[in-house]
Amino acid sequence: MLSRRAVAVVEQSAAEGRPFFMSLHYTAPHWPWETRDDAGVPAQIENALFHLDGGTVDTYRRMIHHMDEGIGALMAALRRLGLARDTLVVFTSDNGGERFSDSWPLVGGKVDLTEGGIRVPWIAHWPAVIPPGRTSAQHCLTMDWSTTMLDAAGVAAHPDYPLDGVSLLPVLRDPSLGFARPMFWRMKHRDQRALRDGRWKYLKVDQHEYLFDVARDERERANRSRREPQRLAAMRQAWLAWNATMPEVPTDAKVHLGYTAQDMPQR
Repeated sequence: MLSRRAVAVVEQSAAEGRPFFMSLHYTAPHWPWETRDDAGVPAQIENALFHLDGGTVDTYRRMIHHMDEGIGALMAALRRLGLARDTLVVFTSDNGGERFSDSWPLVGGKVDLTEGGIRVPWIAHWPAVIPPGRTSAQHCLTMDWSTTMLDAAGVAAHPDYPLDGVSLLPVLRDPSLGFARPMFWRMKHRDQRALRDGRWKYLKVDQHEYLFDVARDERERANRSRREPQRLAAMRQAWLAWNATMPEVPTDAKVHLGYTAQDMPQR
């Protein structure tokens, strides 16, 4: 359904001769654990939000396959309508894997600030601008895509609502370029905080602090905090300075993971 509607939007925009922006968010591969072949599953779901008793690895695989088909249909529509060359298409994700995913060698998943909870790939397709078959190691956050797309369209952000993102347009034009992009996170669950700056990552979980060289140790197993206390202190202070610019986390904010060890063994 999402894929068909996306194609219809592109076709209508082409017929009207106007540019378009589309944010297409598939629920697959995520709960509810069902594919288009599972007509009887919705009636069996007791918890539509978490679907705790559903899913298999094969269901997960088929959900990815069906999502891939939908993206293929959208790309085919862009080519058929002569729009593929001048349309920026970005494929990425929001955060780490859930339940049936395997993000090896990364550790953790959703609600973790380890790499398995926050590191995702991105693919950008824009034949008129992006050289084909190139890769980039540029670090970025999802908010950077908002800034990038406004930059590509030649549109400034509203002055009353300045953006936190940084434009990636120069990197898209020349993937060999790069720039420093410190990235900060915080999460009330387990009092987590993280800062990625170049190859180094500062991480705090509960009351434990870590320092990782994630360029060499993406699995975050070799804690360098004792070996490099000055770097740890500097990154901790950088995180505290950033956090001071942010709104406070409400004291009554709730953390609901959706499942416990009673539902399934924890990772």
